[in-house]
Amino acid sequence: MATVAIVYFSGSGHTHLMAEAVAHGARQVPDTEVKLLRITGEHIVNGRWENTEIMEALNQADAIVFGTPTYMGGVAGQFKAFLDAGSSAWFGQQWKDKIAGGFTHSGSLSGDKQGTLIYLSVYAAQQAMVWIGFGDLPSNYLGKDDGLNRLGSYLGVMGQATPTMDGSPAELDSGDRLTAEQYGQRIAAATHRWSHQPVAV
Repeated sequence: MATVAIVYFSGSGHTHLMAEAVAHGARQVPDTEVKLLRITGEHIVNGRWENTEIMEALNQADAIVFGTPTYMGGVAGQFKAFLDAGSSAWFGQQWKDKIAGGFTHSGSLSGDKQGTLIYLSVYAAQQAMVWIGFGDLPSNYLGKDDGLNRLGSYLGVMGQATPTMDGSPAELDSGDRLTAEQYGQRIAAATHRWSHQPVAV
């Protein structure tokens, strides 16, 4: 059994829907347990993120997928507080050699989301994790119209939806949902290959 933990913050609900899609995809791979771990502002006490249950779940997982909206060209402040709290795992190398990946969402087609994914991948590198990018071409290159990887992201997964100002519930673009699901499958498959294959020393 491989365990994939998806840890994320969502402001307006779009990143939450992406997290669910990644989880759905990962669950399609046999013998995979998926844990959805949502970061909230309530976890931040006196400016520092604290949640021992989430941290323990991450320490026990075989893979960690990071998810955050892109705000002002970078990760959300709430998620940054969580990442900073991961310095305890860094010091003890508790996440070393775990599979890692990331996804993000914004209201603009670009929104500088690449900056967010670069930040997350650098963070994973500092944690000595093994980063998995998205592995498929945009569907329009293949003559398809399902929207797979419609934003052309390879470092991780990007999603986009025009913000609504009327309080209506968040909706995920169907192509972004498909992309997140396939990413979840790839993460789970990579986790099984990395964690459970014999290694010659």
